[in-house]
Amino acid sequence: MFNLVDNSEGVYVACCAIGIYLVFSLLKSFFLRRRLPYPPGPPEKSWLSGNLSDIPTDKPWVTYTNWKDTYGDIIHLRVYGQHTIILNSLDVAKELMEQRPKIYSDRPYFTMVDLMEWSFNVGLMPYGDLWRSHRRIFQQSFRKQVARGYEQIQTQKVVEMLRNLLETPDDFREHYKTVASASIVSVVYGFDLQAKGDPFVDLSEAAVEKLSNSVFPGSKAVNALPILKHLPEWFPGAGFQRYAREARIATRRMRNAPFELTKKAMSVGTAVPSIVAGYLSGEHSFVNDQLLKDVAATSYAAGSDTTASALGTFFLAMAMFPDVQKKAQQEIDAVTEGSRLVTLDDRQSLLYTEAVFREILRWRPVLPLGVAHCAYTDDVFRDYYIPKGCTVIINTWALSRDPEKYDEPEAFKPERYFDEHGNLNDDEVNYAFGFGRRQGLPWPSLCLCYGKLKFLFKNGQSF
Repeated sequence: MFNLVDNSEGVYVACCAIGIYLVFSLLKSFFLRRRLPYPPGPPEKSWLSGNLSDIPTDKPWVTYTNWKDTYGDIIHLRVYGQHTIILNSLDVAKELMEQRPKIYSDRPYFTMVDLMEWSFNVGLMPYGDLWRSHRRIFQQSFRKQVARGYEQIQTQKVVEMLRNLLETPDDFREHYKTVASASIVSVVYGFDLQAKGDPFVDLSEAAVEKLSNSVFPGSKAVNALPILKHLPEWFPGAGFQRYAREARIATRRMRNAPFELTKKAMSVGTAVPSIVAGYLSGEHSFVNDQLLKDVAATSYAAGSDTTASALGTFFLAMAMFPDVQKKAQQEIDAVTEGSRLVTLDDRQSLLYTEAVFREILRWRPVLPLGVAHCAYTDDVFRDYYIPKGCTVIINTWALSRDPEKYDEPEAFKPERYFDEHGNLNDDEVNYAFGFGRRQGLPWPSLCLCYGKLKFLFKNGQSF
């Protein structure tokens, strides 16, 4: 039990510190602001908390997209002393992220990410030397030439999934989640997962779900006012502390369990080739166990979650749009003559199936708000002031719903990716992978996802 009397002094000090921090943040924001205005946005409801009550917790990407009609392509919000810029246009996103990479290649600091111990993730890591070390391993392990070497593993896992789908089709969700995790776990750690109910599938899902669901009213406050992280878990409004504690347990298990399993296999001589085993047995002066463990965990979590999400969208789309499934099946049958499964070597001959893949990325983006960037220094854009430290969010959902680029954006139409001559156009939906120096590696993601999507059109089955 907590002794409220013994803790009263600490709570008093914490409250005083929070008050001082609030005043300091507001004064800093006032004095550092230039004469130029911030970008337009919803009116602040409070001089203290700003737009705190305006920020939605349910599908915020839809709200931000709707705001575009009122406020335009670039929108400003303030929560206490923290400023946020939302980009609703592909042209604006490219101009800021790709033409001003020195300013917008950083990541913002989120207290909840730190409390949940997700700071190891290279996608959330600040721009700097540690990020470069992580990125170097990713480039060496997943660049196009290397990733083609993983095709045999992917093929094996997809065949296993197809067999499971035929035997127990009602468990299709379990099957596509398993194949997503099984592929990346085999590549990264070198061991196989059970066909159903494998704990490593649940492990990554639990950890990523905690991260994905960490945006709720309490977390918004602690992200805007990092000093709140010092409040005890029992303090009113500090429910985020309990959430963070539960998330830390899942995160630590995800980082440690598969890595230690690979090390154990290496010690007894049963390890099979994998990224982790290769680095542990090789001579790489810049790689230590902690660095390798963190890179492996990032690959494990990202590969499992994003691929499973895309596969889930695929099942949904094929069920909702049987004409699309039929047309893609006919194309595949024409290439394979119905005698084999497709391979990545068939990709150039499967134009409509390629268009289906692109439409899946656009129709239901895996990351509707992408991964936030951070302004490294003050900037001016279109006569608007963007302050240093400002969080910059690229609203992928708005980009995928641009009516000038996509007619009937809510419709699932693979035909939109063909020109008048029947050739695929240049819209590869690369914005789904991010922008600038912090863009994800689209080709391995394409490889791990695209190969699976095509294999699902087997023998005309409707899943």
